[in-house]
Amino acid sequence: MQDVLDKAKQVKLVIFDVDGVLTDGSLFLGDDGQEYKAFNSKDGFGMKLLQSSGVEIGIITARSSKLVEYRMKSLDIKHVYQGRLDKLAAYHELLAKLNLTREETAYVGDDVVDLPVMKQAGLAIAVQDAHPLAKQHAHWQTPHNGGRGAARDVCELIMEAQGSLQSQLDKFL
Repeated sequence: MQDVLDKAKQVKLVIFDVDGVLTDGSLFLGDDGQEYKAFNSKDGFGMKLLQSSGVEIGIITARSSKLVEYRMKSLDIKHVYQGRLDKLAAYHELLAKLNLTREETAYVGDDVVDLPVMKQAGLAIAVQDAHPLAKQHAHWQTPHNGGRGAARDVCELIMEAQGSLQSQLDKFL
């Protein structure tokens, strides 16, 4: 666990996949073709706290959705890459844009499509209900499933490692 905390101390950017990480992976489709997803408010709040502590957040997802655009805008997440089947290319674009090294990044995934980025990131994280290969290549697994608190787990782990968790929580005490 100390190795994970040491990696988390260096993180300046956390990148999340969406389906299966920020959601439970369910896609609800209406008769009109409209897509619906459920996001966890505790995950969103954790992401806001992490940003408040000075860590950037990015999104890289293979699917495109107005709903994701709306949710990320509501969380003030500026680095959103949708419709990116080649997640590794998006990852390298984001690192270049922010002038970061791979050691300064964490990536949170749930499936085999996330492996190319997980294998590059300084801290690779798999959600609890991730595919076995994603878990195998992760430095750490969240206690909670995707869409059920996993993103909050990640945010609190990084803030704890960087010494900012208590000061973020103290704002509410």
